[in-house]
Amino acid sequence: MILTKAQYDEIAQCLVSVPPTRQSLRKLKQRFPRYLNGVVKNGAAPVLLELANEVEYAPSLMARIILEKFLQERDGTPPSKSVINSMLRDPSQIPDGVLANQVYQCIVNDCCYGPLVDCIKHAIGHEHEVLLRDLLLEKNLSFLDEDQLRAKGYDKTPDFILQVPVAVEGHIIHWIESKASFGDECSHHAYLHDQFWSYWNRFGPGLVIYWYGFIQELDCNRERGILLKACFPTDIVTLCHSTA
Repeated sequence: MILTKAQYDEIAQCLVSVPPTRQSLRKLKQRFPRYLNGVVKNGAAPVLLELANEVEYAPSLMARIILEKFLQERDGTPPSKSVINSMLRDPSQIPDGVLANQVYQCIVNDCCYGPLVDCIKHAIGHEHEVLLRDLLLEKNLSFLDEDQLRAKGYDKTPDFILQVPVAVEGHIIHWIESKASFGDECSHHAYLHDQFWSYWNRFGPGLVIYWYGFIQELDCNRERGILLKACFPTDIVTLCHSTA
């Protein structure tokens, strides 16, 4: 699905949630005593999950805040980000069994954030890379994948480099990047800065496929060498001037 910016903004307005400010985060941390009182009464009850739902906050993010507060009070110093992330991925590492159960309940009931959602996103991304590989093979296009490129010493690479460039809608394509997501302004500009322009600088012009669509106005760098599509192109032209 390709949306105009106006259409996207209208949808986003209905779904938007205000990001937490420092003041609101302080208020959330102030609920730590309430969490303690709740688990003392019934440690098996989903106290932390219910608290997150009450304040309309992502359960896994609430779990992170409470876990950070717990470790800080226990150790006297703020825990490192790596320690927090490790415990969220595997709550059995949390030194308090009741808190471990509370964190686990938050993670498995969060459909937007957290390590479980990250695993799902990674799996979906891999599925679409496999789909893209199959489509390239079906079109008899010769390519090198990310693993092959890294074996050759490249540190930052697109998903596929075409060994023989093709043309799509009149634009030469040397590489293809698969994104199993919707291309909004924030994510696309970050990808441009962190990935796409680096690929363009090293390998030349390329194609980005946002399998779940993108904002139409973001496809504004075609003449500079980055083409956006919402599906695998059907009008690929090879060097022999035939449609692949």
